[in-house]
Amino acid sequence: MPNRPLVGISADRTMIGVHPSHVVGEKYIAAIVDGSQALAMLLPALGNRQSSAGILAAVDGLLFTGSYSNVEPHHYGAHASAPGTLHDAARDATTLPLMRAAIDAGVPILAICRGFQEMNVVFGGTLHQSVHAVDGLNDHRENKEDELDVQYAPSHPLALTPGGLLQRLAAGADEARVNSLHGQGVERPGDGLVVEATAPDGLIEAVSVKDARAFALGVQWHPEWKHADDALSTAIFQAFGAACRDRMRIRAGHGAASAAPTHA
Repeated sequence: MPNRPLVGISADRTMIGVHPSHVVGEKYIAAIVDGSQALAMLLPALGNRQSSAGILAAVDGLLFTGSYSNVEPHHYGAHASAPGTLHDAARDATTLPLMRAAIDAGVPILAICRGFQEMNVVFGGTLHQSVHAVDGLNDHRENKEDELDVQYAPSHPLALTPGGLLQRLAAGADEARVNSLHGQGVERPGDGLVVEATAPDGLIEAVSVKDARAFALGVQWHPEWKHADDALSTAIFQAFGAACRDRMRIRAGHGAASAAPTHA
């Protein structure tokens, strides 16, 4: 049995020069390799050209990453996006069915930023397309002119749901501080999702999947950024890694059972 579980990381389809390419930010890879103690594998955004069942048979966990693109609004019954909004239809066609299949199959998942929004859409929830334009909500976007360490610095507190998964990962704390680099956000949470944390303006910042067979957490902020320097981020990636190792052992046991000789 391998020493480390294999985690598939969702990629964006984008253009590099004149070539369609599939890319994953190194910060996500590093958080999986170093924070979850797992092997990282890029999952290209190929839609049904690679079946969800085939992917799930090969991995021990899935990380759904953040992205510069937004989920196309027709997936949650909303009006068309503002002109100039970046979309990635190939990613939508890959991640949305894959996430649903992974949860049903008991494959651990961690969903970050766009991935968190994908989780909400998968469960039938809706999104604010421009959080800053909603009365009563704050502007959660970063200042792109700031240095990265400033953009990813803690921006606001979270109220953690008492008794929830995230509070347990936070060693029982009632509050945590997180960064904020998003324009969209959860409007109506999907059926079967449990709210794990909210921002001071009431915006939902984390959810888990009720009655999930394995670790299934979505967060709006970016715990992958310098994860080792933050206790909650460290705990999130460690817990995800532990769930993936559990999945690896289960898969290895099933493989051993299926390979065992039979006797008449």
